[in-house]
Parts: sequence; C-alpha cells; structure tokens
Amino acid sequence: MLYTPIQFRNVELKNRWVMSPMCMYSSENGMANDFHFVHYGSRSQGGTGLLIVEATGVEPRGRITNHCMGIWNDEQAEQLQKIVEFVHKNSESKIGIQLAHAGRKGSTWNNLQISLEEGWETIAPSSIPYHPSERIPHALSTDEVKEHVQYFKKAAQRAVKAGFDVIELHGAHGYLIHQFLSPLSNIRTDEYGGSFENRIRFLIEIVDAVNEELNEDTALFVRISGTEYAENGWDIEDSVALAKILKEHSVDLVDVSSGGNIHGAKISVFNGYQVPFSSQIKNEAQVKTGAVGLITNVEQAEEILQNNEADLIFVAREILRNPYLAIQGAFEVKEECFFPHQYTRAKISS
Repeated sequence: MLYTPIQFRNVELKNRWVMSPMCMYSSENGMANDFHFVHYGSRSQGGTGLLIVEATGVEPRGRITNHCMGIWNDEQAEQLQKIVEFVHKNSESKIGIQLAHAGRKGSTWNNLQISLEEGWETIAPSSIPYHPSERIPHALSTDEVKEHVQYFKKAAQRAVKAGFDVIELHGAHGYLIHQFLSPLSNIRTDEYGGSFENRIRFLIEIVDAVNEELNEDTALFVRISGTEYAENGWDIEDSVALAKILKEHSVDLVDVSSGGNIHGAKISVFNGYQVPFSSQIKNEAQVKTGAVGLITNVEQAEEILQNNEADLIFVAREILRNPYLAIQGAFEVKEECFFPHQYTRAKISS
C-alpha cells in the first residue's frame, strides 16, 4: 500500500510517504531563503508523495521563535511560491504548508523565552503561561479571537495563490489552537471556553474560514495532539469526537501527533508510539488519518497501512537524515517510485 496513490479532493499523492512539517529556525522576518529552497527542493527529489512546509506563522506573534517562517504578507508568500514552483516542475511530489500560531509558546528559543526587547508579548486563550518561569500571556478578548480566525483565512488565501496543494492547520503541540482545545489551558467563560463545543469553536471557525478560500484543487488537513498525557486534560476520546466534527466540516485528513501543551508531561517514546492514536481516530471517527512518531523504515510504514491504522505515513527525523527515504524504500521492496531523470544512471531496477 505504501507505493499506491491516494486522493484528497483533486490532489493525488503518488505514494503514502509525507515529510512532516519541521521548524528550520532559519528565516529572517519570516522570509523563506536559499536554505529553504534547497531543503524542500532536495526532499522533492527523493520521491516523497507529499512535503509539508514547516509551521508558518499567520501573524508575527504566531511564530515560535524570531527565526521561524511566516506568511502574513505577500512578500513572504512570493518567496514560498518559488519553492512550490520548483517542486511542481521538477518532481512528482505535492507540497503543502502548515499554518500555525504559537500562542503562549511563542517568542521562545531552545525552551527559553526571548526577552520582550527581542521577542514579543505572547497571547493565549487564558492568562496561563506554559511554564511558571515564562511571562504571563495576554488573554485574547472575544473580538481578538475572531480576528485571529481571519489571520488564518488570509494566510490560506496567500498559500493558495502561491500554489500549495495542501493546507494543514496546526492544532497540536500546545500551540494556540491546542491551547483553546484543552481545559487545562483554556479557562475562558465566553463562547470559546468551558464546554467541549466551546473549546473547539476556535478551530472549527478557522476550518470553515479557510475552506472558503479553498476549492477542489487544494486539500485541508488538521494536525492534532491525540492526547496531552495529563489528568483532566485533552485525551483520545476528545480527539475522536473532534475528528468526527472535522470530517463534517470538510477536513480531508487528521494528522495525529500528541503532547506539547502541558509542561513536564510524562511521555513514553518508542518507535511508532503515536500510531495507536491514529488508529483509534481513523477507525472510530471513520476519517482518514496520518501516523507520525519515530517511523523509520519501509517495513514499519507498510505494516501501519496494512493494519488500517493510518492512510499516510508522516516522517520527520528520518527524512532529515535521508532525503531519499521513499526512493530507497522502493528499491528495497521493488516498487516503482519517482526517480530524478538526472540521476538515472544510479537507479536500481525493480
């Protein structure tokens, strides 16, 4: 199954390998540069079905660090468009972008908060810092929450114009959307806090606003944390319930990660440790899912698909080590995969 195509709206991926979005901390003023061109371009030569550009801030305060990517203005989108055009012209890969807002985890570097002089005032659903040593974030007013929905909408508009095939919304890892989802970081008393329905409202409004900018040529994914590993926090049952609603709102795939919102949460990490969350959401919510988390080889990836635990395989660290992971895997299992014509003399026949 790993080397069979799959379709989301009109977007067909040639195989099930996905380069997971990973921050590169290499932008100035949110701009992509030559490093990003080479980084994403080289992975497109490796046969990966879908590449997803790193968490990209929908406003300046939405970045994790002051060296993270942004798409809050047209100049940033135009730089990203050059990467998109290269990928489309020189490979069979599709390319997506992860739209993000760091919320209370913004303005940080290596888990240390940047000074206000170098960074910015952080924002959150409630005035609760991620770590007690960090400054207290500004709790968004109801009107400010609605304003942030529009930031995502405008970022999606720019991303579509730049030619991206997939938009992914970052609702995981303790960033702003996740902060709204969790009852541990969201203690609001307005329409965006309290009940499950209120806490998911911010994400659902973003989904609907972004979908207004999309057509059948651009698919919509949402990344969530299946659980946050904390008592009385967001858990897998919440994720299943959310996934059912996301499907009703025309989300094409739920990308299932975990954790990130509660400082000091105990997480048992092993190869494929998040796959059970993807499996439960896929089978109970009847939605397409992506599995991520220490997936390192073709046999492991194929087994996940054969067991009906996911529809896509998101790979992070392994594809940093080996940009040609998909091609190399195809050689091992004697499957067909895109191979750059410039490198034909090195191709191993299947």
